Amino acid sequence: MHGHKIQKTMKKTATLLFVLFLIIGCKEAQTQKKESDIKSKDMQQQEPTKPEETEQWEPQPVVVDPGSAATAPSDAIVLFNGTDLAEWVSAKDTSRAADWILNEDGSMTVRRGFDDIQTKRDFGSVQLHIEWRSPTIVVDEGQDRGNSGIFLQNRYEVQVLDNYENKTYANGQAGSLYKQTPPLVNACRPPGEWQTYDIIFHAPEFDRKGEKTRSATITVLHNGILVQDHTEILGTTEYIGWPKNKAHGKAPLKLQDHDCDVSYRNIWVREL
Repeated sequence: MHGHKIQKTMKKTATLLFVLFLIIGCKEAQTQKKESDIKSKDMQQQEPTKPEETEQWEPQPVVVDPGSAATAPSDAIVLFNGTDLAEWVSAKDTSRAADWILNEDGSMTVRRGFDDIQTKRDFGSVQLHIEWRSPTIVVDEGQDRGNSGIFLQNRYEVQVLDNYENKTYANGQAGSLYKQTPPLVNACRPPGEWQTYDIIFHAPEFDRKGEKTRSATITVLHNGILVQDHTEILGTTEYIGWPKNKAHGKAPLKLQDHDCDVSYRNIWVREL
């Protein structure tokens, strides 16, 4: 009886080994077929031997006049050109016209106490150009010195602050993604001099359930120097607390009234 059990076990083992051999053989055959298919495909698509074989002629990129240092590209939406605030409203009460101070030099200055202003239009992913200036006369320090902010989609702030020889927390200085990511370098000019932000912003994406499927990203050049390099935006830039990620679509650009006499000029945007 004992020998009979041994024989039965040996038969089962042999059967299992045979099945395993068949599986391995099939996988090797499939691998060889894939390699053969790849080689066959490569034979059909030989590497180009003439320069014109890798030249793409159509479609041609749309022609855009880049403008000058003081003017916007021809395909941009001009949000402020120094003459009026027609593109802006109060952020607290969008039925009210923006009432910041218009200056003779073509700039506008925060009107203390009026509150933030925002664009009438909503935007998604954009290229934004904006110039700003902190007051020439320095009267405060830290976060109270030339403080304002530029909010993408009314939620994500790029800090505006006079950080010329003015130390503050790194993720709250000029060029920072506020309370999230410090700038790579401090590129501030002295108080009273015009400064430039060129911002590339890609909006976040959400699914039908309202869950974020892709984070927003931002690239910022401050006075021509890279200070944010395709930085992931974790969520809203909160003064207190963690970033939030409530689903949203296109939304306004906003400029902050932080009770400082910060000025802006030459604001334009290109939708991406």
